Amino acid sequence: MPNTYTLISSNVLGSSAASVTFSSIPATFTDLVVRISGRTNVTGQATDNLELRFNGSSSSIYSITRLRGNGSTASSSANSGVTVINGLTAFDAADATSNTFSSLEIYVPSYLASQNKPVSLFSAQEDNNTTANVVVTAGLWRDTSAITSIYISSNSGGSFVSGSSFYLYGIKNS
Repeated sequence: MPNTYTLISSNVLGSSAASVTFSSIPATFTDLVVRISGRTNVTGQATDNLELRFNGSSSSIYSITRLRGNGSTASSSANSGVTVINGLTAFDAADATSNTFSSLEIYVPSYLASQNKPVSLFSAQEDNNTTANVVVTAGLWRDTSAITSIYISSNSGGSFVSGSSFYLYGIKNS
């Protein structure tokens, strides 16, 4: 990892949690990266989708474009004017292979700039079958405020299981 990455906050869950929030994000970096390894307890499905919000905003000012692929199909979708960046991941749920954890990286450039905030997301589901998903998402938060908090939850109303880990890094230009 480049030496310009600085760990701002980490949260490894000792018990299940409905959401994870990184708050009081300092204004000392140029970009932000969130790395997640986890799964949810949503039953009846192998894959869950996550929700992402900035600064607690649930206004209809988010947009997303998504590409999803697995061992047999590929798809794309786009949504604009939504209240959260959602459906953005391929994240293990209760019916995925036992004891597997998906990986997700969220990248937010120029989080302090007085402009709309783009975000890129890449997730890979860990599952021992031919239809494990990989999802790439481009998102936009149409707000010019500096990002001071990041909220992450299950789109299906589940909880993150114990052992799921969340890391927030700041990146400085060198």
